[in-house]
Amino acid sequence: MTPTAAECELCDVSRGDVVVSNAQWRVILVDDANYPGFCRVIWTAHVKEMTDLNETDRNVLMQVVWKTESAIRAIMQPHKMNLASFGNMVPHLHWHLIPRYTDDAHFPNPVWAAANVEVPEQTIVEARRSLLPQLRNELSARLS
Repeated sequence: MTPTAAECELCDVSRGDVVVSNAQWRVILVDDANYPGFCRVIWTAHVKEMTDLNETDRNVLMQVVWKTESAIRAIMQPHKMNLASFGNMVPHLHWHLIPRYTDDAHFPNPVWAAANVEVPEQTIVEARRSLLPQLRNELSARLS
């Protein structure tokens, strides 16, 4: 059963660590201890698919996704970026942007797969986490 806008967790604009937003979209930092820099771009209106948006809105959303990816790459220096738009669990249009490293617990598999190695040393994750203030600044600069 598809949740209504009133039941949808992504419709609540107060949820999440919002870095930058406007009336159409918001970018949040996802609280994932193993993946510092993981961001989510959320379209504000309760729509399920990219094709539910008109062409102008689709272009706006994709510009936000691309600028977010660019900011993450510039600051976090990942080996690879993963971009995904599923909505299977929460059918509200959003994109996941996940910086990936060859030493992360799931590489080269998706972060939602079973872990195949130990989590990187805490010092490595902490070093990446220490970049989050810079990432916030970069996202604000590119998206404001």
